[in-house]
Amino acid sequence: MSSEFVARLIGMIVLSVGGTYLGVYLSRLAGGPAELWASVFALVGALIGLVTTPFITTRPIRAFRRLMTQVSAQSMISGMLGLIVGLVVAALVSFPLSLLPEPFSQLLPFVGAVVFSYLGVVVFVARQNDILGLLRARLASGPDDGGSGSTGGRSVLLDTSVIVDGRIADIARTGFIPGPMLVPAFVLTELQHIADSSDGLRRQRGRRGLDILNRLQKEPAISFRVTDLDVEGVRDVDDKLVILARQLRCPILTNDYNLNRVAELQGVTVLNINELANAVKAVYLPGETLEVQVIQEGKEPGQGVGYLDDGTMVVVEEGKGHIDRTIGVVVTKVLQTAAGRMIFARPREPSG
Repeated sequence: MSSEFVARLIGMIVLSVGGTYLGVYLSRLAGGPAELWASVFALVGALIGLVTTPFITTRPIRAFRRLMTQVSAQSMISGMLGLIVGLVVAALVSFPLSLLPEPFSQLLPFVGAVVFSYLGVVVFVARQNDILGLLRARLASGPDDGGSGSTGGRSVLLDTSVIVDGRIADIARTGFIPGPMLVPAFVLTELQHIADSSDGLRRQRGRRGLDILNRLQKEPAISFRVTDLDVEGVRDVDDKLVILARQLRCPILTNDYNLNRVAELQGVTVLNINELANAVKAVYLPGETLEVQVIQEGKEPGQGVGYLDDGTMVVVEEGKGHIDRTIGVVVTKVLQTAAGRMIFARPREPSG
């Protein structure tokens, strides 16, 4: 026996009894036979109850349950938060409204409660991704230390460029990353497009980036996760990263020069791996000696070029005759360029 059938029987009985009482009452007013009036109205009530009861009981409940199964938990939580905020605002506004003369003092508080509750639900549901994403990120990052320039303990957003670079795994293993690393889903989608590119080199870099993320996820000592945080209404990945970083108040880890400058202009802290690599390179002063392997000719006549272990270029005057040999050199000048640090040196004089 279905719930709708039971509801029809109950509605038929209730309206039939109600129709009987109504028929008796109307028969007294009209002066007619009470039995006839009661019977007619009882039959009409039973018919109305049999037909209409499901439309006001089981079917609205069923439609509401179907609607609730289609609404995401995120939308429901956002709607509840919006309703609570709307009711709180309505309660604050109702007091001054109750001081107005009648009938405004009785009508406007109720209207305010309805309006503010509706606005709260609509606003919170419309911005549900931003609101719940911010709450999740704040819970994951822990309490803020209050310093806008400090990044200790807070999440760090990873850019696509720093993932395909490959050095992030080794850096994270050393513990230099100040907080949990977050990879938004839209960055992962861009990385997947790179891995599926028709260009061979680009495809290889994308696949290396996916391998790096897989290594980070499997490393128990590294705090790393992929998040579904997104920014609605924005299509460019760099713009999404900057807006998301501002919302979460966390830095961006990147190698992209343009993203670096745009983020800094908008007050977002940027951690650049290239700047870190340049900062940790060994510092040599003029007059110091070092060992370098000369591997090729330089641009100027007689020059030779070699590289240190950290990638620093060493230009050796009169080093052309020492190609494919490791020699001792004396630093004559150190030049810092946009591409990195260059060292100029000359072969060391043999000791007498």
